Amino acid sequence: MRRTRPSGRLKTTPFDAAEYLDDEQTVVAYLNEALAESDPAAVIAALGTVARARGMAKLARSTGFGRESLYKALSPGAAPRYDTILKVLRSLGVKLAVSA
Repeated sequence: MRRTRPSGRLKTTPFDAAEYLDDEQTVVAYLNEALAESDPAAVIAALGTVARARGMAKLARSTGFGRESLYKALSPGAAPRYDTILKVLRSLGVKLAVSA
């Protein structure tokens, strides 16, 4: 027997920022906000979100890493090496900058 939802109930879906990262300006603003939090986990999570938005398989090809390795390196709680972060940033077409 199939149950139906009572009327008046809303169906929700999880928010995924990757769906909105569709141009360079948005990606840059998103990454800058993550950097402004001064939380390494937030930066890694933001890089993972941008990577998903751009296509993890495509990023894997351009970095030389396996797709599964990238998912693992950019997952919550991960602590990727600095050279991994640099390769990902370079492949995404973004740069880190320091200013006073």
